[in-house]
Amino acid sequence: MRITNLNPREDIGASSWYLDLEGNGLLMDAGVHPKLSGRESLPRYEIIRDKQVDTIALTHCHHDHVGSLPVAVRQFPDAHVMMSELSYFIVERVLHNSVNVMKRQRDELGITEYPFYSHRELDEIAYLFQGYKYNREIEWASPKHAKLGTNSPTLEFCDAGHALGSAGIMVRGEKETIFYTGDVCFSDQTLLKGARFEDIKADVLILETTRGNREIPEGFSRQKEMERLAGEIEKVIQRKANVLIPTFALGRTQEILALLALMMKEGKLREQPIYIGGLGRVFTEIYDLEAHRANRNHSSLSLHESLNLVVLDRKRQEAMKMKGSRLFVLTAGMMTEQTPAHELAIRMVEDEKQAIFFVGYADPDTPAGRLRAAKQGETFHFSQSGGELTRKCDLQEFDLTAHANRGELLDFVGQVDPHTVILGHGDPESRQWFEQQIKLRHPKMKVLQPGSGETVEA
Repeated sequence: MRITNLNPREDIGASSWYLDLEGNGLLMDAGVHPKLSGRESLPRYEIIRDKQVDTIALTHCHHDHVGSLPVAVRQFPDAHVMMSELSYFIVERVLHNSVNVMKRQRDELGITEYPFYSHRELDEIAYLFQGYKYNREIEWASPKHAKLGTNSPTLEFCDAGHALGSAGIMVRGEKETIFYTGDVCFSDQTLLKGARFEDIKADVLILETTRGNREIPEGFSRQKEMERLAGEIEKVIQRKANVLIPTFALGRTQEILALLALMMKEGKLREQPIYIGGLGRVFTEIYDLEAHRANRNHSSLSLHESLNLVVLDRKRQEAMKMKGSRLFVLTAGMMTEQTPAHELAIRMVEDEKQAIFFVGYADPDTPAGRLRAAKQGETFHFSQSGGELTRKCDLQEFDLTAHANRGELLDFVGQVDPHTVILGHGDPESRQWFEQQIKLRHPKMKVLQPGSGETVEA
């Protein structure tokens, strides 16, 4: 078994792994790096250009895991594309939106390499996409096995609890097994229930390490954090100011909307319109429509029926004054340039009455990360288009993550009991914490941290 890390940098970036299992090639995820632009943001597909890729398997539809899928399909035209059935309902919408974003960045930021693919190309490759129910074992290798009289390796998607359609991937060969967590959440969120990884055993484990550098405070609970968020929102509304909650369009938006709907229903928040982005609205509709297929809480809760959702388009946003008491749940979570959250933040950061509340991860090198690091009254560089800003707004963080805490992941390593653990999808500090802790608990386990473009034997 040979595994290649195709992430262009050694951090949380363009998630993509190449697996050579018994002479068969599997590409797991095809992301883009959120902090990089142009060709530098792509996985290092050139390393495996001459390798056999029978199938591309996706864990979920966040851009850092799926954003370069059409590029991968172009590079490996004989490969099938497999994903969970819930991701199948989402993936084309994500990628078509990505085309629009890249075109806008080409025109406004001068990134001439964009777009990497077109709407037409997406339509032409969509027939390759295949969706499967969770916990179904699927053969994925090329037909050569039938001629040779050997068995194809299989893969199985296991509910990861991270976002709608998210999955860990179990791969079984004739001699060895490997499990790739993707992004995983073991605890119940407001809507989605935690991952169903209870019976996972594997020889090799590829483990996400996003929160390896974050210790959970004693006495912390998600319920307390939700109630604190509701209380702080109400304070801002009472002083007739606005609240911006930057979120990812898929997953975070719907979880926060569900939290707000329940709080309003319970009388902990006053009922009022909530402004969301267009893509967030699309995924919210899918969450409502597919509630019966998902493993979730509040399966009868329709977000569109429970809330007064208003799509904030560019014209409305530019014309809107910052007076009054409004609640914005806007993409993108890292405040990437040319997104609603980025543009609104520029107008709010230097106003002491306004509030920006973070509810998930933000990379330190993104506009959101730089804003979060800025102290009250400090001038900092927000972004290329936003320039220098002085932070005067009310800024708070709420730990409502969709990623597993490090203790949960460490316990999961013991459950899986692999002979080799491969660490990825985390900053160096996070991966190092996991390596130290795994070696303390399981001294016989091999722990590997392959660098960008590095291949390891497992």
